[in-house]
Amino acid sequence: MKQPSKLEVTIKTTAVLLALLLLASIGFAAGDKEKAKEHFNAGLTSAQAGKIDEAILGYEAAIAEDPTFIDAYINLGAIHFEKNNYPKALEMYRTVAEKDPKNVLALSNLANVEYELKKYVEAEGHLNSAIALAPKDASLYKDLGKILFAKRDYEATVKALGKCHENGGGSHLTQYMMGKAYQKLDKPTEAIGCFDKSVQLEKKNYNSLFALGQVYLSQGKYMNAANFFDQALKSSPTKHLAAYNYAVAVESQDPEDYAKNIEAWEKFLRLAKNNPKAKATNEIAEAENHVKQLKEAQKQKDLQ
Repeated sequence: MKQPSKLEVTIKTTAVLLALLLLASIGFAAGDKEKAKEHFNAGLTSAQAGKIDEAILGYEAAIAEDPTFIDAYINLGAIHFEKNNYPKALEMYRTVAEKDPKNVLALSNLANVEYELKKYVEAEGHLNSAIALAPKDASLYKDLGKILFAKRDYEATVKALGKCHENGGGSHLTQYMMGKAYQKLDKPTEAIGCFDKSVQLEKKNYNSLFALGQVYLSQGKYMNAANFFDQALKSSPTKHLAAYNYAVAVESQDPEDYAKNIEAWEKFLRLAKNNPKAKATNEIAEAENHVKQLKEAQKQKDLQ
């Protein structure tokens, strides 16, 4: 049974950047210089216009005028985050956390950067600090669930995402991640419930449809498995993994329905031959050989 590659891709957030570039705070800390305010506003205007290099200069100038200017550090960190300059973003958010230990936004963004750097223990600690300050913020529990899943602490993942949902947050992605955590805990009924909710929230939902197929295939419920792999394939028609598992499920349901099985495996081959990852393995050769065997078996059956 084939599986999608990286879970974190389906759930990775860009909320750090979006939340921060929309931040237009004028509540500056005491002692701000007028020039710092002007530089900050110029940086914000440039960022909103997509002039990122100019925005960086504006925010850096604001910080140079007033090293206590929290918003400038936060927005500058957001830009470095977008540019994948995680060490520099980390520096910005650490500075804010040191200057303003109760800044929930800085703590949560610091945790997001640490997640990207695979500093999961530190990220968990900063998110827990943020949650202590804002215990009803559903987005914090969502990010905590992502980190706990990366740590393979699946029980804690379920609890964190449950809190996210209890507080009115979540999406098809959080339901999917919660389902994957239940899968890891060998709780298929709970996993199916989460994947179903995920599909209800987003109909064209390859990952959750594929995951439902996985669960049913592992249970030997081949018709259900084939149905969900087929739906997954319709939601993302180029996904050769769904085609592969669909063929497995169809053949497992009725090994002697040669025509249907051949059709399923040939569909997989059409997709796999256009996929660089599949071409780098022996999957195609094995499937081609299997199709030959099925065609030979069909001939023998027809002769009887």
